[in-house]
Amino acid sequence: MVATMAVSPRVEELARSGLDTIPKDYIRPEEELKSIGDIFAEEKSMDGPEVPTIDLTEIDSSDEERRRKCHGELKKAAEDWGVMYVINHGIPEELISRVKAAGKEFFKLPVEEKEKHANDQAAGNVQGYGSKLANNASGQLEWEDYFFHCVFPEEKRDLSIWPQNPPDYIPATSEYAKQLRGLTTKILSILSLGLGLEEGRLEKEVGGMKDLILQMKINFYPKCPQPELALGVEAHTDVSALTFILHNMVPGLQLFYEGKWVTAKCVPNSIIMHVGDTIEILSSGKYKSILHRGLVNKEKVRISWAVFCEPPKEKIVLQPLPETVSEAEPPRFPPRTFAQHLKHKLFRKSDGEVDEKKKPKEDESN
Repeated sequence: MVATMAVSPRVEELARSGLDTIPKDYIRPEEELKSIGDIFAEEKSMDGPEVPTIDLTEIDSSDEERRRKCHGELKKAAEDWGVMYVINHGIPEELISRVKAAGKEFFKLPVEEKEKHANDQAAGNVQGYGSKLANNASGQLEWEDYFFHCVFPEEKRDLSIWPQNPPDYIPATSEYAKQLRGLTTKILSILSLGLGLEEGRLEKEVGGMKDLILQMKINFYPKCPQPELALGVEAHTDVSALTFILHNMVPGLQLFYEGKWVTAKCVPNSIIMHVGDTIEILSSGKYKSILHRGLVNKEKVRISWAVFCEPPKEKIVLQPLPETVSEAEPPRFPPRTFAQHLKHKLFRKSDGEVDEKKKPKEDESN
């Protein structure tokens, strides 16, 4: 029997209603509240570690030493953090500006206009405009609305879901997805070589050009009257192979690094790149899929554009590659299809992993 999930109101409507206190469904548990601070103050702080910034200028350099240095820095960031800012990534800033402008314009439309693109999560239709449904495990909601849809390969897109208004949404997003797919190949090649594999191996293992799917989720975080009580996105790791994120230069991303929440500082003209669970599994944990979350604030709307690069749900069995394990370093994850991994993450089921994700405890997340 499947339990019925309650539908939440659009967070944008709550934010515009002038309320001074947020509904109890959005208030985080007491142990979480201890770690939620002022995101602007935390971004300005000079204390603690900082998310690495990787310059990709020399990613294809004919100078072997410069190319190796670039690849080595990216590999190290994937091993130590599992997240990084990439700059000089080759995607034109003019195109990125168009993608951001189109997303902002969509969310400026009246709610009733956006509702024409609403998804139906209860029926299993997740593509379109939506807000998080109440989770049976926690019953809690996140302070965000979103727009979610497949953007690549072209033959797997459903353009009937995509907004016609603003008019540049489809052309800008389509071109961005195409260019991001090219960058994905380059990143996967570097990570393959970093494991001692042939450069095309990881891409093949996650579906290749035909089956690796890119899905975009535009996250819209309205101003929150009590940001110290809520989260835009609760703590999680990405299930993807890689995730690429644009944002509107409003801080909010936090990473759980070395036992503490670290606030990512906004880096101009960058793309945030996460290593996801899929690559962590294939590398047997040599590359990290880091726990992260999103904070909100009462001063500025935050918007981010996340593109998740996901393997096919059933075609491929995800497990540590033979080259990444040994007698001294046995496999850290059991074999699963991507669909099984999604189910595992959703229902928090354990079926024998020896390296379950470490969740922040009260004394670790201050």
